[in-house]
Amino acid sequence: MDRCSGILMHISSLPSPYGIGTLGRAAYDFADFLHAAGQKYWQLLPLGPTSYGDSPYQSFSTFAGNPYFIDLDLLVQDGLLDQTVLEAVNWGTEPRYVDYGKIYDSRFLVLRESFRRGFDRDREALEAFQEKNPWLPNYALFMAVKKHFGMTGWLDWPDQDIRLRKPQAVKKYGELLREDVDFFTYLQFLFFKQWTALREYIHSLGIQIIGDLPIYVAMDSADVWAEPEFFQLGEGHLPTEVSGVPPDYFSADGQLWGNPLYNYARMEKDGFGWWIRRIEGAGRLFDIIRIDHFRGLESYWAVPYGAKTAKGGCWRKGPGMKLVGTLTGWFPDLKIIAEDLGFLTPEVHKLLADSKLPGMKVLEFAFDAREPSNYLPHTYERNCVCYVGTHDNETVMQWREQADRSDISMARKYLGLNDAEGFNWGMIRGGMSSTADTFVVQMQDCLGLGAEGRMNTPGKADGNWQWRLLPGEATPSLAKKLREYVRIYGR
Repeated sequence: MDRCSGILMHISSLPSPYGIGTLGRAAYDFADFLHAAGQKYWQLLPLGPTSYGDSPYQSFSTFAGNPYFIDLDLLVQDGLLDQTVLEAVNWGTEPRYVDYGKIYDSRFLVLRESFRRGFDRDREALEAFQEKNPWLPNYALFMAVKKHFGMTGWLDWPDQDIRLRKPQAVKKYGELLREDVDFFTYLQFLFFKQWTALREYIHSLGIQIIGDLPIYVAMDSADVWAEPEFFQLGEGHLPTEVSGVPPDYFSADGQLWGNPLYNYARMEKDGFGWWIRRIEGAGRLFDIIRIDHFRGLESYWAVPYGAKTAKGGCWRKGPGMKLVGTLTGWFPDLKIIAEDLGFLTPEVHKLLADSKLPGMKVLEFAFDAREPSNYLPHTYERNCVCYVGTHDNETVMQWREQADRSDISMARKYLGLNDAEGFNWGMIRGGMSSTADTFVVQMQDCLGLGAEGRMNTPGKADGNWQWRLLPGEATPSLAKKLREYVRIYGR
């Protein structure tokens, strides 16, 4: 990767009058802001449809796009909605935060009207879209059946035949729920139509998109329901063990994620075809893929199904270079970032070195006054990505208030932080000036926000993924300031 910099901000965080960020005007405006600021990357979180808890890391599909991000104003322009319909909906009154309850209650009612108007009109283009996306029939049927059963998880569907995907049940529900299957198919057509146009515009500005790929998929997903053979499932397709991480910096109990674990032995039999299809799908969305929890490919924390915390888990060996080498060999032109944070062993370091993929450095982890840290900028090799903090960390101003005083003192000494420049800007300077080929900063840290700007607190069940940029905050003066840092440090 070239010596460049970028900004991390999810689509949901864009301003809009309809409760959540979308692929519309505000996204194009933010791309213009990045261009004016001299940035070459826009980093996003996963774009899939979210489930309970609203986390983009727990999606109903690893291939599908989030219908919440379909821009409603663009649908009006396309003749698929009337403006009066949008004005009659209560989208929430707090522009700083997403109210997912209101979005869930209203979004699909509005999108249903677009489906009624557009499905027959767009039938020819829709058929072409379906041919290019072989995952779509399973996803659309999965969502239609979920809706039919009150949005319960597929393990709790009362009809065992469709839960276990018996052919006669698939045919039965496909016919019974044909309108809903068509509806969820059409939503994906709309999402990708808008996404493709936005991506082309972003590229026209010389900007590339970094996107996250969660290492695991959700248990309640079309991915597991449609292809259970690729996961560690037992009788009735219940998982035998589930994902998580041991006690760490974020949580004394560890983190119990609950995703099903992969049946790597089965995956290897066809040359990791499932992963190849998954990476190919991500490559349609992003130019650079950040594989979340990369260390889990070397060895992963397996927790007995039904456990209340992740404490009682154990390490199990992952596929390592057999999988990583397959993916880098299959996609030689696709750039990949390895999220190598967490408990790292010599084996994980070797996997990263053998893969030749850039790892991550987080400045908020660098300044432990008690012991040397390989997150300090003078220790970096070029082939890495430096962050002030990620979506899982405190904003830098929140970190300044909550971190150990000796750590903050070390940061001040190391980076020469001062009030005239501003604490957040001194940290940004520290990353910009590092030898890392790539530097990424959260938009919240460019704005100098505190705890009110935090995107996610790992281990906290609710109140996450809500932060939004306010209209007018991405100012020309802010872009000019960022561009000057880019100029000074050759990014």
